[in-house]
Amino acid sequence: MKKCHITFQLNGMTTEVLVNPNQTLVRMLREDLGLTGTKYGCGEGDCGSCTVLLDGEPVNSCLVLAAQVDGHRVTTIEGVADGDNLHSLQASFIEKGAIQCGFCTPGMILSAKALLEKQPDPSELEVRTAISGNLCRCTGYQKIVEAIMSTGKSAGECSSSNEEKCQGEG
Repeated sequence: MKKCHITFQLNGMTTEVLVNPNQTLVRMLREDLGLTGTKYGCGEGDCGSCTVLLDGEPVNSCLVLAAQVDGHRVTTIEGVADGDNLHSLQASFIEKGAIQCGFCTPGMILSAKALLEKQPDPSELEVRTAISGNLCRCTGYQKIVEAIMSTGKSAGECSSSNEEKCQGEG
């Protein structure tokens, strides 16, 4: 089988890879590039554990052929933090106890990141809709929703000067 040469932006860096025409994005990320933060779950697009951002939109990387990302931007969980500094969503997931086994966490964070970039102050319904393609068997979703909502625009209104007020909310 003849391999395809693709060039794309991966977590902000130009990346060139040779891939089989039938190879999925999740397999390329994990097996060829060693980015194991993207999880392989169901392989059918039902669980969301393989979610990555393709040109800023959440996609199930088990349903996208690697060759399809040629010329596009892909963001994985490894590209969310800034070096050793966690993204505010990652910090919020830890702070709110929204991580248990962690298998769904990368996909949840990427789905939430896409939402917050479009809607910095989402409603609970908007958050639940945005993560509806990501299954979690551990947390029951409430702590995940709280973590996402606390990262939104209104969360920035809480500071040390009104910390007591903010802790009383929610």
